[in-house]
Amino acid sequence: MSKTLKILMTTLLAVVLLAACGKADEGTSTSTSNSKESDVFKVGLEAGYAPFNWTQNDDSNGAVKIEGSQEYAGGYDVEIAKRVAEALGKELVIVKTEWDGLLPALQTGVIDAIIAGMSPTDKRKEVIDFSDNYYTSQFVIVTKAGGAFENAKTLEDFAGAKITSQLNTTNYDVIDQIPDVKKEVAMESFSHMRVALESGAIDGYVAERPEAISATTANQNFKYVELEKGFKTEEADTAVAIGLVKGDENIDLINETLNAISEEERQQIMDQAIENQPAAQ
Repeated sequence: MSKTLKILMTTLLAVVLLAACGKADEGTSTSTSNSKESDVFKVGLEAGYAPFNWTQNDDSNGAVKIEGSQEYAGGYDVEIAKRVAEALGKELVIVKTEWDGLLPALQTGVIDAIIAGMSPTDKRKEVIDFSDNYYTSQFVIVTKAGGAFENAKTLEDFAGAKITSQLNTTNYDVIDQIPDVKKEVAMESFSHMRVALESGAIDGYVAERPEAISATTANQNFKYVELEKGFKTEEADTAVAIGLVKGDENIDLINETLNAISEEERQQIMDQAIENQPAAQ
């Protein structure tokens, strides 16, 4: 073998070895990254649905910093998320996500769970799994104090009223049960509904009772109506549960954690959330 050929062979061998080392390093880097990701529990929520979840400027009352932001998230959902993260032995990370973006974020792995006051409807169960319920409420109608519908007691009393609720929710679907209602276009968030109600653009909106208490606590111009003969609903319409990807291996541990919280304690957590909510929420 000539000297020139030996040099070429040696050089080629060095290139192959360097390439192999590079791939090995890449594999090690990926493994480290995945290991790091497994130490966090990313929860998606709107941070705009008090008292279930809201946004605030500091970490008072146990609020958790929102990923990629200087703001913090607080509320009932956040308190539940803390307990689940602790049970999983992971660090809680809050990912602020628009309502319509929650399911896609879960399905694409941007978040690990939805803890956002979401009801486990049959339609949603087609694409994701749900934990056991962690809160159950009822639908009421928030309206203007001193307004035309302040003393309403039945669905029939809201005939002719301009009513709305949040987009893609059972809250919006049940509006059809009100006779002769003027069903307004669904809105993106409850904060938008509160502004619309204050301005007179709508006469009321359908909400879960905790949200209604939150709204009337924050604004004395609002009043919520608990109907004598209310909306006909299924349990899944008024319950809330944690959304998980299909086949999530942690679902049993999550359910065990949720079921360890008594009904009395759940109500205490909700009452505290209502008390802690920022005035502007």
